[in-house]
Amino acid sequence: MLSAAVLAQGADTATARDDLETACWVRHRSLMHDVAEVSDFAVTARTADGPLRRAARNAFPFIVVGALWETVAHAGLFPARFFPPLEAIAATFARLTVSGVLPHHALDTIVRLIAGFALAAVFGVAVGVMMGRSRRAEDILLPLVSIGAPIPGLAYAPLFLLWFGPGNVSAVALVAFVSAFPIIYNSWTGVKAVKDIWVRSAHAMGADDRRLFRHVIVPGALPYILTGLRLGLAQAWRILVGIEMLAAVPWGLGWLIFGAQEFLNTDVMLAGIVVIALIGFTLEKLVFQRLEQFTVVRWGMFTS
Repeated sequence: MLSAAVLAQGADTATARDDLETACWVRHRSLMHDVAEVSDFAVTARTADGPLRRAARNAFPFIVVGALWETVAHAGLFPARFFPPLEAIAATFARLTVSGVLPHHALDTIVRLIAGFALAAVFGVAVGVMMGRSRRAEDILLPLVSIGAPIPGLAYAPLFLLWFGPGNVSAVALVAFVSAFPIIYNSWTGVKAVKDIWVRSAHAMGADDRRLFRHVIVPGALPYILTGLRLGLAQAWRILVGIEMLAAVPWGLGWLIFGAQEFLNTDVMLAGIVVIALIGFTLEKLVFQRLEQFTVVRWGMFTS
């Protein structure tokens, strides 16, 4: 009788435990379902509100700067000819665009920029990677790069004008030369920053030098290379605007800006500056950000 009672009590305990486990499982499934619904709702809300919030966040600095500009322009602190309001700049921008003057200047500048920057990108990445992989190349080239990089780009302009003469050749050559320095520096730094454990692991798995360079060195150095390309593009813009006036080219945004300065056409100068900003913004969004998304972001090295 005692053993039967013990067995019955054990059976009741097992049944209670099974019921408790079943209740916990049902509760867990219910909570997971609720979490999934909340997550789906959050994703849907983020997808719906994300573009609007991003657009508002990106537009906010421009709205603040525009409001400050309008306040100063209408306060009379400067003559209207020297500090025109935004509506005057917009009217000049539209007039020059419709007449075809502004697109012509912008197209000539873009051609020179792309030609010079492409040469700088190819040469700068190649030299920087070679310096990072070869100690002998680093010892030879690093002092030359360290000496040449701090010199302002316009200081080289008279030499390039003497060597290549006025015109597009000197402008493109100077843009390529000046913008190559930050690309070389960052490419070299990126290669040197690749962790030794990655290299040793690749060698341990049987990777040869070709595969090591393609699958370890280039992906590891790519964030630095992209930073160098961005800095090189900024250098290219700065030197190109100046050299377009000094090189006596007939068209170009730099020529437009400096020419408008002689006649005190501040609205024309600002219209040219706006075009430069728009071109730079377009290159950043359509080239660099997409390249990052396709490489380092997809590889998990950066977060978008």
